[in-house]
Amino acid sequence: MRKIFVPDAATMPKTAEVVVIGGGIVGVATAFWLSRAGLDTVLIEMREGLSTLTTPLSIESFRAQMTEKAMADLVLPSIRMYENFADTVGIPGHDIALKHQGYLFVSDDVVNAERLKQAVAVHHGYGVAGSEFLAADDIRQRFPYISERMVCGTFHQNDGWLSSHEATQGFAKGSTAKFLLQTKVSGIDTDAEGICAVRTTRGSIATRQVVNAAGPFAQSIAAMVGVTLPIEAVRRQKVHVAPKPQIPRAAPLCIDVGQETYWRPEHGGALMAWVDPDEPVTANPVEDVPTDWDFAAVLLDKITALSPFWAGVAETLSSSDLTTTAGYYMYTPDDQPLIGPVPEVKGLHLNCGYWAGVMLSPEAGRRVARLLTGEMQPTDNPLRLSRFAEGLVSTGDSFLRGRH
Repeated sequence: MRKIFVPDAATMPKTAEVVVIGGGIVGVATAFWLSRAGLDTVLIEMREGLSTLTTPLSIESFRAQMTEKAMADLVLPSIRMYENFADTVGIPGHDIALKHQGYLFVSDDVVNAERLKQAVAVHHGYGVAGSEFLAADDIRQRFPYISERMVCGTFHQNDGWLSSHEATQGFAKGSTAKFLLQTKVSGIDTDAEGICAVRTTRGSIATRQVVNAAGPFAQSIAAMVGVTLPIEAVRRQKVHVAPKPQIPRAAPLCIDVGQETYWRPEHGGALMAWVDPDEPVTANPVEDVPTDWDFAAVLLDKITALSPFWAGVAETLSSSDLTTTAGYYMYTPDDQPLIGPVPEVKGLHLNCGYWAGVMLSPEAGRRVARLLTGEMQPTDNPLRLSRFAEGLVSTGDSFLRGRH
């Protein structure tokens, strides 16, 4: 039987030990680890393919430069999995186009120097020995395409980016889970023992365990069993720029921490974005997220403060050279995801609330599997939903979270 398919009456699974809702990279990685744990796992995705909503609309990047311990505990093993991805998923030669071109954070305000130095010290404490503090001369010497206005920064060479599509497909193909496409969840049934079934547009699946990995729709899935999640969706736009000779192909992902504008090379062109602090919360997320007609022009103007060569590039661009897309960042009160069981509804588990889903998904999926099988205790998971009620929230100061 095919692993990834549109089910009909004959092929629709009637039972599963675990049902994962959501076919982005977070959900697919979760299904991979659950199936590796020996559980009969079914993933439900409402769209025509895996990794076709929020995941491909990200900048597909990863970084070890985190100042929250709970986030570092997810991202560091995730990066190691990406570095050894073919072995992780058991598919020899599976290529996810991994590039270690680094993350470069810079600031034009000398007041930020101490903050950046403290961040590097925290990185070192988490074992990220390659994280560096850069003074103005260091930046100019090593990254001549960065504005001379920038006076301090941090850099970690081992950060980088990858193909989220190939990573998602690798997790799917390397698992024994079944992935149901064009299948939408319409309800979740409970009985005296907790969750008992997931209803879909193609029939019901009897199950006692459900993982909510529905990304921007996680709130509506949780509401099906009377649970309100502390997450908010905020639209984030990005621009793809067609290949231009002025764009340095060996550059890292370059970020202005003051403006929260950033760019990185992409196949001779670039991806660039701006985290607009005035973007409102989206009350009702949609699949096709609208973009602003003038976003690319506004962004090109802003990003010249980070890298002046963009002013020259802008003069050569036509509208056909620019493609603007938009997806959602999902935020919790401490800007860290929700992972693990929900005590109020037996059988409901969470893996949602991400602004950094691509970079955290490998280890986050494994943690869900460890929690569900009892290998890890809920009290040992600092990202449990109950942390807010328990007063155990630990906020951090990682750059480029998109929250001000």
